[in-house]
Amino acid sequence: MSKYIGESVKRVEDKRFTTGKGRYTDDIVLPGMTYAYILRSPHAHARINSIDTAKAKNMDGVVAIFTGKDIANAEINGVPCGWQVDFKNGDTMHEPPHPLLVADKARHVGDGIAIVIAEDRYIARDAADEIEVDYEILDAVVSPEKAAAADAPRVHDELPNNMAFDWSLGNPIDEVDAAIESAHHVTSLDFVNQRLVANAIEPRSAIGHYDTTNDHYTLYTSSQNPHLIRLLMCAFVLNLPEHKVRVVSPDVGGGFGSKIFHYTEEALVTWCSGQIKRPVKWTAERSESFVTDAHGRDHVTKADMAFDQDGKITALRVKTYAGMGAYLSTFAPAVPTYLHGTLLQGLYTTPLINVDVVATFTNTVAVDAYRGAGRPEATYLLERLVENGAHEMGIDPAELRFKNFIPAFDGVDQPGYQTQVALQYDSGNYEEVLKKALEMVGYDDLRAQQKNASERRTL
Repeated sequence: MSKYIGESVKRVEDKRFTTGKGRYTDDIVLPGMTYAYILRSPHAHARINSIDTAKAKNMDGVVAIFTGKDIANAEINGVPCGWQVDFKNGDTMHEPPHPLLVADKARHVGDGIAIVIAEDRYIARDAADEIEVDYEILDAVVSPEKAAAADAPRVHDELPNNMAFDWSLGNPIDEVDAAIESAHHVTSLDFVNQRLVANAIEPRSAIGHYDTTNDHYTLYTSSQNPHLIRLLMCAFVLNLPEHKVRVVSPDVGGGFGSKIFHYTEEALVTWCSGQIKRPVKWTAERSESFVTDAHGRDHVTKADMAFDQDGKITALRVKTYAGMGAYLSTFAPAVPTYLHGTLLQGLYTTPLINVDVVATFTNTVAVDAYRGAGRPEATYLLERLVENGAHEMGIDPAELRFKNFIPAFDGVDQPGYQTQVALQYDSGNYEEVLKKALEMVGYDDLRAQQKNASERRTL
């Protein structure tokens, strides 16, 4: 293997993709295939007074229609969250049900109301247009911070303040507060790390196939994590033994993390296939993906970094409101906590750190892991504070970083570095990395050019 280290390795899997021979979930056609279209709420928050499917059911080519009441009557559970985060007082987080189809009220634009199964996808969509839903539109809340207010609309009626959990990590907050109060200089930052859509090239797709000959289910799904889906779907949603279920993940056209999680549509088409005894395929339309695929980020943060008179960081305090969306997705609670809060030591010898995360439900699509999941948010927060602090104190940003870097350690002759936020780093040499980067960009010359350009603009 040593000959491959540091060398380019020729990819061997590309030919079938570049020649159009890839096989994605939507390419699969099974005998007796039916096609599903999911009617979704156009409202961010609305009570469902009634659903009339009679006209749609009578259309030629419609095989079946199921609503949230059908799912509830069949005692099908909602999809579960796979990660528990406790309140800082030890209470268990709040996890409201996430039904395959809602029966009482829609909690975000795109919430599933009914599934139409037909002989082709066009008939299914046309039939969905004929379903009459009586909505009572309710006030909605989309800001993670505003959702925590006592008078905010309740996404889930049973949860005042829309709180999933309030979590904390690091040093005692009174010690951090005291260090910030007595600091020579404090840099403060209020910012929004905005919600975003993953938008993979291949929209999500799922095919449920119940084989009547052996009482066995197969789910084909455009997933990055088929084993997890089988576990969650069997044990928590459909109550099926795993040996009766096979989950197949063909080629996947991009995911960025958004295809790791167990989505409602996967369990829904599997259950529907068992009801009609035929394969059921659902493939998202592009606009549908925007309101069903897990989103990323959605943080509202206030952070304070304290410095002494020599420019050494003495404390960091972070308060984040993290929007979870209307439901808790598979790994969502871990993202702003164990994947974000544990990274707030960064590269710096900050002796006191406290991070507090209030996770709230909002009338938006659920969030989950996306492209590094929590780590980019932590890095952005830290480096903005250091950069702003340098400008405010009149110190070169590179010099301020050198003042505060964790000293080099290899984890062998020197022990690993224990952070204030749980993690222990195994090795690092941050000073030499930055020195090399500054050398490569010609930092001193670059700074001189910036100074000259600034002076010319003021003439």
